[in-house]
Amino acid sequence: MQSAAGTLAASAQAQSGDLDRLLAIPGLGRVRAVLDTDTYNEVDDQYAVAYSLLSPERLSLEAIYAAPFVNNRSPSAAVGMEKSYEEILRLLGFFPDANTDTVFRGSSQFFQVKGRPVESPAARDLIEKALQPSDEPLYVLTIGCPVNVSSAILMEPTIKEKIVVVWLGGTTHYWPSASEFNLRQDVIASQVLFDSGVPLVQIPTKNVSEHLKTTASELEQFLAGRSRLGDYLYGQFLQYQAVRTKGRNRGFPYSKVIWDISAIAWLNNPEWVPSEIVPSPVLTDDMRWETSPGRHNIRVANNCNRDLVFNDVFMRLARLNELDV
Repeated sequence: MQSAAGTLAASAQAQSGDLDRLLAIPGLGRVRAVLDTDTYNEVDDQYAVAYSLLSPERLSLEAIYAAPFVNNRSPSAAVGMEKSYEEILRLLGFFPDANTDTVFRGSSQFFQVKGRPVESPAARDLIEKALQPSDEPLYVLTIGCPVNVSSAILMEPTIKEKIVVVWLGGTTHYWPSASEFNLRQDVIASQVLFDSGVPLVQIPTKNVSEHLKTTASELEQFLAGRSRLGDYLYGQFLQYQAVRTKGRNRGFPYSKVIWDISAIAWLNNPEWVPSEIVPSPVLTDDMRWETSPGRHNIRVANNCNRDLVFNDVFMRLARLNELDV
């Protein structure tokens, strides 16, 4: 008869084995995925939504969730989520075969108390899709505040055995501050990701996804006039640039990071976004990284091959010319 201690050790070993398996670089072929995005936050999520829809040989995209945000485009989480939802539908309008029934509203507020998840249609749908019978994990591409995803994890912890969260957020762990937009929108939700033991692929911003910069002249060359969607994305970039540069569009150098395409790029070709396995850091309440013994492992990206990623994005968008999309 196995002792209680032996049973616990065997269980821990099995859990560690499952985590190692889920954190492994995904093999060739199609993977199940959902996309969680604060789409109206600025102008980079739109590229990520298009990129995910244009990668059907790799991504079986089962749903898109609207995430909340607060900035100069939204006075509250609820408004930000609703604007994100509307922007997702607007983008799907460029795709004749897109199914808008797979778009779900997310949380209308951020976490208020640790351990108390926020109810939303997105969180419930994520649980439902994660628990569907499948031998393959569901990749949860999270490119905004992680409140929808973290709420689902707390509402139904067993989904940790069925999903891999790929989150664009936070900084590199050697940086003095962990603070960046997606993380600080909801620090509690971000802490859940690092504390829960969910298989997590973190794509930091500092010195990693911030390599993914482009310019108006590059977008004019590779997007403008190629498709209606390309013109839409290019036009949004110009409007954003005009605001950020206060109209100094001529004679003033400007580049913009298209952060969010990094999550899709990691799945399309993990060599473009190289990563390594490390112990999960502790995210403190004042947004710093701390090390602690005995922490579970996560995967962390350490670079982005900017040229190869943009080459893939631009090539896929150019193909839309055949459909007049």
